[in-house]
Amino acid sequence: MAPHKRRARTGRLASLAAAVAASAVLAAGPGHAVGAGVADPPVPPPDTVTQPTPPTGMVAPVAPVAPVAPEPPVAPEPPKIEPPKPPEPPRLPAFGAYVDYDGIRGTARIAELSRWLGGAELKVGHTYLPGDRWSNIEGLPGFLDVWADWRRAEEDRLFVLNVPMLERNEEGVSDRQVRVQLRRGAAGFYDHHFRALAERLVELRIPDTVIVLGWEMNGITYTHRCGPDPEAWKKYWNRIVTTMRAVPGQKFRFDFNPTRGKDAVPWPQCYPGDDTVDIIGMDSYDQPRGISFDDQVSEPYGLQAHVDFAKAHGKPISYPEWGLFRNGDNPEYMRRMLAWMDEHKPLYNTLTDYCPHGVWQCGGNPKASEVYRQVLTGRKDTEPTVPTPVPPVPTPEPTPQPPKPTDPVIPPVPLPPPNCSPLDLGDWVEYWMGGKLCLRFDWWSRNR
Repeated sequence: MAPHKRRARTGRLASLAAAVAASAVLAAGPGHAVGAGVADPPVPPPDTVTQPTPPTGMVAPVAPVAPVAPEPPVAPEPPKIEPPKPPEPPRLPAFGAYVDYDGIRGTARIAELSRWLGGAELKVGHTYLPGDRWSNIEGLPGFLDVWADWRRAEEDRLFVLNVPMLERNEEGVSDRQVRVQLRRGAAGFYDHHFRALAERLVELRIPDTVIVLGWEMNGITYTHRCGPDPEAWKKYWNRIVTTMRAVPGQKFRFDFNPTRGKDAVPWPQCYPGDDTVDIIGMDSYDQPRGISFDDQVSEPYGLQAHVDFAKAHGKPISYPEWGLFRNGDNPEYMRRMLAWMDEHKPLYNTLTDYCPHGVWQCGGNPKASEVYRQVLTGRKDTEPTVPTPVPPVPTPEPTPQPPKPTDPVIPPVPLPPPNCSPLDLGDWVEYWMGGKLCLRFDWWSRNR
């Protein structure tokens, strides 16, 4: 065969062999080497290896999965238990005494009374604005300055100020005139006087003063009494409070403060309403003659009625005036009244400390004075939860035997003097006078 034909045939055979080899590689599929010199495809990294897809009609073997051990349960953390806080000692009533209306003498005597009581904290200072003329009711410059200094000296002190509602407050003004004045006040004629007072107290930096406004309104002593026109009185009170609260910077608290008991008019009839009253006070002296402390508690409009009324209206109580009076040196009254206040926690109380009411500046009540001093010596604003027992006050007199229950004690009724006619002035007048008023008529005769 010619050389060029043999070369052509050899070339065709070589091309045919290459085509067969290529077909064999394709038929074998990926990953299978066919024939020498054919390399396997590259293997992916271990973290990306996947199972090869089996050809049609074949099931690829599944690699066994190693069992995963369950994680042990985590115990919940025990709740944190805070150690119990020790109970706060009970707060006792803030107390003080009315010792003088003048600021210089009054504040000095408060310090002396504190020393007499073994360093007891007298937190309350108490004075009265004179009610003789409007200029004094406005807080005459200089009158309140020393009291303001005393109040600001310690943050937790309390300044109590009795404020008359009308001038000529102790001049025996008639009911007719009182009625006219109350109606004028309710109409706004006197607003400017009370605005001036409020501005004065704010200027002195005692804007949190407790205002005892129109005190003992249920009696007959003061011109600002309620009895001649209760409705006008209540409107006037509300007008005063609204006027004083409108002064910028004020934080006043207003104390509605009747006397204990029936007096001339039941004091709830004078109550002006919860919106303008912050504290419900009571002046409670040891009177009338012969009354027991239990009677003072249970009598109409008495101590218990006061506590119940304040609770029903959601108000704290106070005792701006209290002390001895018609029953002389009465240590039992002193002991019971102090215990009553410790039990019922008034916002404050101030003993009236001059004769016949007091125990420090009045030497006529030594037994009651000893009780007051024993109970309050060293007292702070908080005390231990277990009160210290008060030792009894020794008395040289023998203890009288109490009457038998079947033999009630009836006080003798005094007979009027000869030629003297008793006057019927009404129950409430005789209640406070302790008897009837008798007038002599022997100057007159039918035969003259």
